[in-house]
Amino acid sequence: MIKIVLAEDHLVVLNGVKLLLESQSDLEVIDQGTNGNMILDILKSGNIPDVLITDINMSDMDGLELITHVKNDYPTIKIIVLSMLNNVQHVLQAFQNGANGYLVKNVGYEEMLYAIRHVAKGGRFLCEEVSMIMLETLQKSPSAFLNIEQIMLKIGLTEREMEVLELIGEGFTNLQIADKLFLSKRTVEGHRQNLLEKTGVKNTAALIKYAIKTGLMQ
Repeated sequence: MIKIVLAEDHLVVLNGVKLLLESQSDLEVIDQGTNGNMILDILKSGNIPDVLITDINMSDMDGLELITHVKNDYPTIKIIVLSMLNNVQHVLQAFQNGANGYLVKNVGYEEMLYAIRHVAKGGRFLCEEVSMIMLETLQKSPSAFLNIEQIMLKIGLTEREMEVLELIGEGFTNLQIADKLFLSKRTVEGHRQNLLEKTGVKNTAALIKYAIKTGLMQ
């Protein structure tokens, strides 16, 4: 029996995934939470799963932060990301933080079930949709993945700062970004200022130009 904990803040998705998994004789959902802090409390209580399935965008503590905490404190737990986000940066960051698998939320149920069983046995898994996106990106620009990781490491960008940068590039205001990422406006302003300081530019227009030129943002 593969014991599973779910981290998902959309109840429709949470209940749908739970129903699917519980229809399988070899899978058992032993607990669930809507953010990273809830999941850590579950683990501290001694309810340890074989596999943790987590979203990325959650309030209080997102999935990427959760992965880091879980891998540091509970290294035997296998982690699968289940997210709407299919861009290269999030996939790379998830695996860098310690994820064992990455699925998008429109994944077919057969692929999801295979991924869970495969990861539970010690394997790693990347869903077909993300694999094709990464392959197409690599074909267009063979150095794309290397450049993104090198730039992030070189200037010290965090994953949260990358998320803020992407939303800045899409034209969102600080308040709108705060709403989307479940942060305070003041926190977003701090991330924006960090981005300016780390990239060495003076304003938002220059920041976007820098991000596009270096490949951090397309």
